[in-house]
Amino acid sequence: MSILELRRVSKVYGQGAAEVHALRTISLSVDAGAMVAVMGPSGSGKSTLLTIAGTLEDPSDGEVLIGGMDATHMPRNEKARLRRRAIGYVFQDFNLLPGLTAAENVALPLELDGVTARRARQAARGALERLGLADRGGHFPDQLSGGERQRVAIARAMTGERQLLLADEPSGALDSVNGEAVMRLIRTACKSGMAAVVVTHDAQLASWADRVVFLRDGRITDRAQPAGPESLLRPEGHGR
Repeated sequence: MSILELRRVSKVYGQGAAEVHALRTISLSVDAGAMVAVMGPSGSGKSTLLTIAGTLEDPSDGEVLIGGMDATHMPRNEKARLRRRAIGYVFQDFNLLPGLTAAENVALPLELDGVTARRARQAARGALERLGLADRGGHFPDQLSGGERQRVAIARAMTGERQLLLADEPSGALDSVNGEAVMRLIRTACKSGMAAVVVTHDAQLASWADRVVFLRDGRITDRAQPAGPESLLRPEGHGR
């Protein structure tokens, strides 16, 4: 079953001489349990693809389906509810609230969706424990290392019954060991049935994905099926 489906999605910013085509008729489908990595140069449209896939922005043209539901024309309050319940985000800067502990940051989306504080904190503690942060739940973000903050952000994105995980350079500020650990965690989330779209500049990390999509100037220019994290990534049809 397709969790995310982009149908001929385009995004245009500005008008006239200032018009910028960030995405041009992008079509992409991601099934439950699958991880798709998105690669491309700066300005190719990678982050715009994520924000539209997550309903944070509307496309200028085309359709976005999440879990089979057309999210393109949903009222704003329904989109917000869909994001809280079905979509987990991992942002480049983590977006943790500094005044909340790690456990409170993870629990917050559940509480906003009406889950009792007790059940939300219980789910948060379980998520942190699975990510090796059982003893860090009471710490504030500025008391955590960069790798720990990243894992808290991933725990928040995976807590609850999320169908879709969207991650923008989730390993960008981490060393290679922690970067691979992050991709392994996302891979584990996919094994439990989530779909994931991960933007990364690192081919070695992208090799954890089932498919790699290459963007340039807002268009999909190539697709690849990596042989695995130990392999060098080569797009289909490219010579050795």
